[in-house]
Amino acid sequence: MSTMPALFLSHGAPPLVDDPAWVAQLQELAAGLPRPKAILMASAHWESAPLMLGATETVPLVYDFGGFAPHYYEVRYPAPGAPELAARVEKLMPDHEHVTRTERGLDHGAYVPLTVMYPDADIPVLQMSLPTLEPDRLLEIGRRLAPLRDEGVLIVGSGFTTHGLPFLRDFRADAQAPGWSREFDAWAAETLARGAVDELADFRDRAPGMPYAHPTIEHMAPMFLTLGASGDPGQSPEQPIDGFWMGLSKRSFQVA
Repeated sequence: MSTMPALFLSHGAPPLVDDPAWVAQLQELAAGLPRPKAILMASAHWESAPLMLGATETVPLVYDFGGFAPHYYEVRYPAPGAPELAARVEKLMPDHEHVTRTERGLDHGAYVPLTVMYPDADIPVLQMSLPTLEPDRLLEIGRRLAPLRDEGVLIVGSGFTTHGLPFLRDFRADAQAPGWSREFDAWAAETLARGAVDELADFRDRAPGMPYAHPTIEHMAPMFLTLGASGDPGQSPEQPIDGFWMGLSKRSFQVA
């Protein structure tokens, strides 16, 4: 069985599936991956401590957004549940880290990219919460989850490289990226290329464009889970997706 990579995806709001560039980039990325046995998703849209696991059977999606066209609320993604993966995640956590199971469905941070990558919804999917937003703790959780990659599990952190929604003034898909978004994106690209995880973890103080790029940090947090799961956070990951949508950075990366 192939060792799966781990991904950080800038997932976007539901209308991102209408962006031909992002769809093509994400389809190409998925086509180059070994077929996963199962997928473990950690989305910026589920923060809960202690660590929680979503439903292990097929349940309705969570439409955790408002103000969009009706058809975005009609999307279905009936992926199989992943009870065996849930049991493995529980075993990989330390004894003091209580894991709670829930019946929560996939939120848009999980299912939006999956509808593009694996549209047949035939791969078991498990979503886990972010039990913390602190980079060092997320790196450690990622390290504990890393053995799953040798078992054919695709680990995906789903966030957004910039997410300064309160500071956007142009909401067209092809809007020019604000300076703070361009500056943060360039810094993230260069820092990832150098494998400078300590600098990335200190993004609140080091990165240009702050705090506008991340007035709240939940969309940056999944990045550190992915880096931890790499087994070598200091490696230089591939960055197959870049560019901007609605002025926000779509930069995504893959670690071997």
